[in-house]
Amino acid sequence: MSETTVIIGAGQAGGDLASALRQLKYEGRIVLIGEEPALPYRRPPLSKAYLSGEMTEQQLYIKPAATYEKQNVEVKTGVRVESIDRSAKTVTLGNGETIGYTKLAFCTGGHARRLPLPGAEKPNVHYVRTIEDIEKLKAQFQPGKRLLIIGGGYIGLEAAAVGIKKELKVTLVEALPRLLARVTGPELSEYYYGVHTAKGVDIKLGAGVEALEGGDTVETVVLADGTRLEADVIIVGIGLIPNTELAEAAGLEVDNGILVDLQCRSTTDPDIFAAGDCANHDHGFLQRRIRLESVPNASEGARVIAATICGKDAEHNGAPWFWSDQYDLKLQMVGINQGYEEVVIRGSMEEHNFSAFYLANGVVIAADTVSRPKDFMMAKKLVAGRVKSDAATLSDESVELKSLLG
Repeated sequence: MSETTVIIGAGQAGGDLASALRQLKYEGRIVLIGEEPALPYRRPPLSKAYLSGEMTEQQLYIKPAATYEKQNVEVKTGVRVESIDRSAKTVTLGNGETIGYTKLAFCTGGHARRLPLPGAEKPNVHYVRTIEDIEKLKAQFQPGKRLLIIGGGYIGLEAAAVGIKKELKVTLVEALPRLLARVTGPELSEYYYGVHTAKGVDIKLGAGVEALEGGDTVETVVLADGTRLEADVIIVGIGLIPNTELAEAAGLEVDNGILVDLQCRSTTDPDIFAAGDCANHDHGFLQRRIRLESVPNASEGARVIAATICGKDAEHNGAPWFWSDQYDLKLQMVGINQGYEEVVIRGSMEEHNFSAFYLANGVVIAADTVSRPKDFMMAKKLVAGRVKSDAATLSDESVELKSLLG
């Protein structure tokens, strides 16, 4: 059988993998299979520019259809992979088609975690993951409506910003004691609390949701302390669950994602790979196993898989980075701040122009920058280089960050 790479999942990782293979002169057949009807598209704008109407569906697409045709990539959208036969090296689609492979890549992403309460699937309760999700939400996203957001992470805060812009009355409830608790330090949590409340968002922290009440739609959200909040539209942003069911059924090792090594190769089958939100991988930079949810992580995984399939040396070892747009503020983050001992602020939080550097043993392990793209570019190098510094130097704006690189 001639070389065939089958890619399950036509999202960021899947689309990037197909393109990366062709860029590396891979001459085999490439089949890209997506469950959604759309071509591979960017998900981050869904809760921002697409929800606000500033971006069309076509503008979400990573590449136009003509590019895949030019690269001789077979794109099959709107169809599920139902099963995988590892011994026969075939995948069977929902339409009955069977495709043989020499290499198989899971780029299946994840799905929004559902609220485990009666009423959580009523038509005015929304989850933000797909174009279809946003189309349903847009119809109800009208000025004057009472928008209630459950979850104070990226999705919730980005949706809150669009809600304010669209003149909805926005309330946000977060079960943890601070916003963005899983991804940033208390200083940034407090900063974004101030930003959103100043814009008119009513934020309730440490507020678990107990019940959803109403008729055909949810009309009242009941909190654990008995508080009752009336709502017209509800957005739930409480995390993502990796899509691993197909991998599990195929007998692959799965633990909060498909387990893969530094080459993004399955720990179970050397001809199967995984990248993006569905992959739990050995991480060369972090020197531990982790599952990351970000576009840069998906793209890096795709490049590593393409290189490995083409017989080149590559490892998943870049310093992880993320971003979030809220109002006119761009938050850019690099590294994982777990285990930091000190946080240093450079610039002015009051002027919405600053960077927060996280230190452990004097080493810059992570940074969050707000509206400071130059700081962010330097921070990526500081974190990647495990550069040592101190609070006085980092906070002193007369000291150029690039001077710390040596």
